[in-house]
Amino acid sequence: MFSTPAFAQTANAVATGPTSLLMNLLPMVAVLGVFYFLLIRPQQARQKAHMALINGLKRGDVVVTAGGLIGKVSKLSDTDVSVELAPNVIVKVVRHTISEVRGVPAPANDVPKV
Repeated sequence: MFSTPAFAQTANAVATGPTSLLMNLLPMVAVLGVFYFLLIRPQQARQKAHMALINGLKRGDVVVTAGGLIGKVSKLSDTDVSVELAPNVIVKVVRHTISEVRGVPAPANDVPKV
């Protein structure tokens, strides 16, 4: 009574067809692709670099732990590392808590340059 037959025919035609399903799923696939390239891949690269850093530890390396402690590696085992923070102060830390390996510090030059 209030609607014409033309309006009734167009309402059914909009929701059918395989292209409407594709158009509904396309934004979701695009969001997943953006998450993969912006979040997942960089995290995997950081994790791979951290594993290489931990596997490359050797005695005498100066390391920084996740807690901010800086010391020299004195002993290595499979799961933990003994770090010398000061003379006669040795702390045992878990390998995965080492966040950075610094180079061995060069000796200070006591002679001033003229």
